[in-house]
Amino acid sequence: QVQFVESGGGLVQPGESLRLSCTGSGSIRSTYFMVWYRQAPGKEREKVASINYAGDVPYYVPVVRGRFTITRDNAKDTLYLQMNSLKPDDSAVYYCNSDAPVNWGQGTQVTVSA
Repeated sequence: QVQFVESGGGLVQPGESLRLSCTGSGSIRSTYFMVWYRQAPGKEREKVASINYAGDVPYYVPVVRGRFTITRDNAKDTLYLQMNSLKPDDSAVYYCNSDAPVNWGQGTQVTVSA
C-alpha cells in the first residue's frame, strides 16, 4: 500500500524559506510523476508543483514559479520542495502524491505569518 510521509513544515515569517521532504517507502522511485499539493483552510486541495522521474522536467503553478523548486532523489526515495520568499498565501497543509493520487498522508503544515 502506498504511503507517503511529509515533513519539514513550520511557522515562518514572510520572505523566509522552508524545505519540505516526502518519503514513500519505495513508492516515489516507482512513480513517474510526483506532485506536491497543498490545501488551505476552506479551500480545495491544489497542485503546486510536479516533476518527472528523471527530475529534469519540473512544473510549477504560476503563483509559486520562481520561488519554489521541486526535486527528487530516487535513490533515497525522497521528494523535496524548496520554498523561498514565502508569503502568507502559501500557508497550507502540504502533501506529496502521484499525479493520480491515492492514500493521502498526514501532510505537513506550513504557516507564513508575521
